Amino acid sequence: MSAAELHTLTGAYAAHALDPEEGAEFERHLAGCPACTQEVAEFAETLARLGSAEALLPPPALKARVMAALPTVRQQAPHTAPVPGHRRDRPARGWTKLALAACLALAVGAGAIALRQHQRAGQAQARAAALQQQQDRFAALLTAPDARTVTGTVAGGSGVGTVVWSDYRGQAGFLASGMPVLAAGSTYELWFDDAGTMRPAGLLPAGDGALLLTGAPNGARGIGVTVEPAGGSAHPTTAPLMLLPFT
Repeated sequence: MSAAELHTLTGAYAAHALDPEEGAEFERHLAGCPACTQEVAEFAETLARLGSAEALLPPPALKARVMAALPTVRQQAPHTAPVPGHRRDRPARGWTKLALAACLALAVGAGAIALRQHQRAGQAQARAAALQQQQDRFAALLTAPDARTVTGTVAGGSGVGTVVWSDYRGQAGFLASGMPVLAAGSTYELWFDDAGTMRPAGLLPAGDGALLLTGAPNGARGIGVTVEPAGGSAHPTTAPLMLLPFT
């Protein structure tokens, strides 16, 4: 493998995506290449932040099995012993009807609870799947042969943002950590800087997390971050908190 090809493997090496033979060859190259050593360190830090940016605990396995089984388990009919004597016969039948009605009400209530729990579990699984998909796409972006990163801090020093971009993939991503908590009704908005014209690139409601930007870099000079009303704006309405150049 040529030296030029080895220079493109920094992201793949940081993501442990090289086979053993490639990894060994790249490590030999790494020992004598300060530039690649620096890039590997930056990619490793970005990957670590990506992994910790979002966390979603799946429901416990036992609870999941129980909740999944509840809608299919039929309520047993109440068991009453026969009551001898004519005078007691009617009250016994009346009590049986009341017991059946109570059991039916309990079964309906339990079924509704089980349905809500099942829906919540499904929503949690959907969120986990979406998060996994985004992390996979971020990993693919990081391992692009021309992937680059740049990191900056919010004006005043509170919070860190990292941009990852690849012209080869035509994609960019943003990772935020420790940025100020916004007031209700506000969101962070990302922008591509097209030679001074800001193009909307996505919304990040919280100060921690990862976002694959909407649209391609397409020659943009960098990324800007502003605070906008919830739902975003067509054009920036506040001064940028952060400007990260594509260098």
